[in-house]
Amino acid sequence: MLYVAIATRAFRRYSTYTLATLAGIFTNCIFGIISCFVFMEVWQQRPDAGGYDLTDALTYVWVGQAMLMTVAMFGGGSPDDLAARIRSGDVVIDFYRPVGLLGWYLAADLGRATYHLLTRGLGPALVGALLFDLRSPPGPWGWVAFLVAVVLAVLVSFALRMLVAITSFWLFDESGPRTVLVVMNSFFTGLTVPLVLFPGALRELAMALPWAAMLQVPADIWLGQRTGAEVWSGLGFGAAWALGLMIACLTMLRLAERRVVVQGG
Repeated sequence: MLYVAIATRAFRRYSTYTLATLAGIFTNCIFGIISCFVFMEVWQQRPDAGGYDLTDALTYVWVGQAMLMTVAMFGGGSPDDLAARIRSGDVVIDFYRPVGLLGWYLAADLGRATYHLLTRGLGPALVGALLFDLRSPPGPWGWVAFLVAVVLAVLVSFALRMLVAITSFWLFDESGPRTVLVVMNSFFTGLTVPLVLFPGALRELAMALPWAAMLQVPADIWLGQRTGAEVWSGLGFGAAWALGLMIACLTMLRLAERRVVVQGG
């Protein structure tokens, strides 16, 4: 119940910024419309580029806009709060809490992600569906598999942002690693260009990296590009990366805890 309470408080915290949310939805819609017109020109020249038809490509655009804030591709969320507390020294209080630090910040980020999925995710998707001919997931199982893939995407994203935040214990300022992560997010998630359009070996590499679980895999499940065992392999891929990255977070936190020195008092 404690983690549910943390997630609920995080949800309420983000829901107080109503105007920012509305402005964000408007921005997502504008970028989605622009991207659709670009993709329409590309697919007019290559109607089967990457194994997608035009409907798949336009749907991919709006799935990407829906996932943008849900998985915090440009950073933010509870890991940024942790980085600030490391710089100020308040992280000592976190270590004294009778709950795990990783679970605390994960619950808060899941609350944030839920709010952004229901607002910055659902809003642009509805606008896109009104303006363009989009594809829906293939049946109820497709919806369930997509939602599971979204949860795994949030876990992978959280773990990557958490690893960057933890570097503050050694670097004091995590701005450099965070900038690198944003660039990697923009390129290797498929946000800028779907990974299926990458050439040869670069495509294979990108599809094997954790960033593929943040957009490309959920989008392929939505589009029905993954069916049967391929859906399970996609979900297993995301789960494996989420578990591996969480273990890395726990290991780094234990190493970082040894560096914390409380003076006075």
